[in-house]
Amino acid sequence: MPDTKNPTELTSQYTAQVVADLERNAKEQERIGAEMEALQEQLNALRHDHSVLTNLRQALGATGALAETGPEPTAAASVPRQKAPAKSAEGKRVRSRKADTGKDTAARASAAKKPPAKPSSTVPSLIELIRRYLTEQREPRSAAEVSTALGQTHPDRRIQTNVVRTTLENLVAKSHAHRAKQGSSVFYTAVDAEEPSVASPVVEQPVKAETKTKAETKAKVKAEAKTAGA
Repeated sequence: MPDTKNPTELTSQYTAQVVADLERNAKEQERIGAEMEALQEQLNALRHDHSVLTNLRQALGATGALAETGPEPTAAASVPRQKAPAKSAEGKRVRSRKADTGKDTAARASAAKKPPAKPSSTVPSLIELIRRYLTEQREPRSAAEVSTALGQTHPDRRIQTNVVRTTLENLVAKSHAHRAKQGSSVFYTAVDAEEPSVASPVVEQPVKAETKTKAETKAKVKAEAKTAGA
């Protein structure tokens, strides 16, 4: 059956079809553009997180080559986008997640970069306490005696005898204290303290012998004087 449509009707049909195709094309471009914008924001958020995590790893002092979990960030490709009349709800959610992630990672990095709290300078160390105690003593002291004395003067500190003994040996190794063994016991004195009194008997023997000799000489002289007078 021959086509009875005139050219005007055909033109109208083609025009309507073209207009409908253009509308569908514009809507599809808008949809794809919104998705591309959301994906671009996700990519930017991941790159930002990657940079923050890298700084955090360096701040924590991580050593050794760690395997990268993804490719190195490259320059963003220029993507032509159709100007959308309004942002999609998905794009807003991505931006919200990006802001929250950036805040959390920044807070962790800031906390990691903070130096550890330094101990109060008013609290003396165990080494200072031991050296001060030995300096104040005039006689050698054993590790147990030092531990007991410091435990009484500093009841708030847990001072153990084995730790005190180790500290005393370290002071001896650094020439900050003297070490003397008497039988099975070991005694310690400070470098600037007076000589221990236990060595005095060794020095006293010649003195006593000399005194005894002088006394005998005087007695002999007196005896001779009495004999001569008689």
